[in-house]
Amino acid sequence: MNSTTEDPSAGDEDSTELLTPAEVAKMFHVDPKTVTRWAQAGKLTYMRTLGGHRRYRRNEVAELLRDSSKDV
Repeated sequence: MNSTTEDPSAGDEDSTELLTPAEVAKMFHVDPKTVTRWAQAGKLTYMRTLGGHRRYRRNEVAELLRDSSKDV
């Protein structure tokens, strides 16, 4: 389920806005390593930069944030 697509032209502007693991972690108030574990578990898909770093789509992160706040 992990996506390593490197074509940011597919989709609209919001879906191509990418976040770093640190930015995602800040939104959820967790450690960046937790975000990496979520990606490995399939909770979030990610893209890789040319340098091999993970990036997450803002709209997908926002959807996960909404879903997680419903559980509370």
